[in-house]
Amino acid sequence: MGRLNRAAISLAVALVLLSIASAALVATQEPRDGSRDFDFEIGEWSTHIKRLQRPLTGSTAWVEYTGTTTVRGVLGQRANIAELRVEGPAGRIEGAALRLYNPAARQWSVHYFNAADGMLTAPLVGGFRDGRGVFVGQDTLAGRTILVRFVIVTAGADACRFEQSFSDNGGESWELNWVATDTRRRVR
Repeated sequence: MGRLNRAAISLAVALVLLSIASAALVATQEPRDGSRDFDFEIGEWSTHIKRLQRPLTGSTAWVEYTGTTTVRGVLGQRANIAELRVEGPAGRIEGAALRLYNPAARQWSVHYFNAADGMLTAPLVGGFRDGRGVFVGQDTLAGRTILVRFVIVTAGADACRFEQSFSDNGGESWELNWVATDTRRRVR
């Protein structure tokens, strides 16, 4: 069996185990309405980003950007759009995240799109617990299937941190490739 087939099987097994673990967790807890989980982020933020230039290649070269993130609620804040505009020595990034709440599943899906290619990513699915959001999904990078994990940690009402990691071995190991720190902008 080739390396690609083993990786695809490992990825499928990891997704099945993640699904089973999520179902077991939900079955043992009272259902939680997470539809307001992103309310803390509505507003305008100063953003600092560190991005690994070539994820999953062994590269250790990081680039940095600064700019703004503006988050607007839609559909009665059961969905929101986070618009990112940053720039730095490596160029400019303009994109947005569309976050949708599924009340039946009590989970959020997060989709990203950017101005550079106009493509909507596959969803990352998850939710918040104790001020920490974890969202996981499958995507492709350089033609190969990978897992993506996005973690959001709130630090009070005026600061939060976003971390994205990739795995090309079914979740056995993760490589951090994106760190964003946001600080709420004050309206004058």
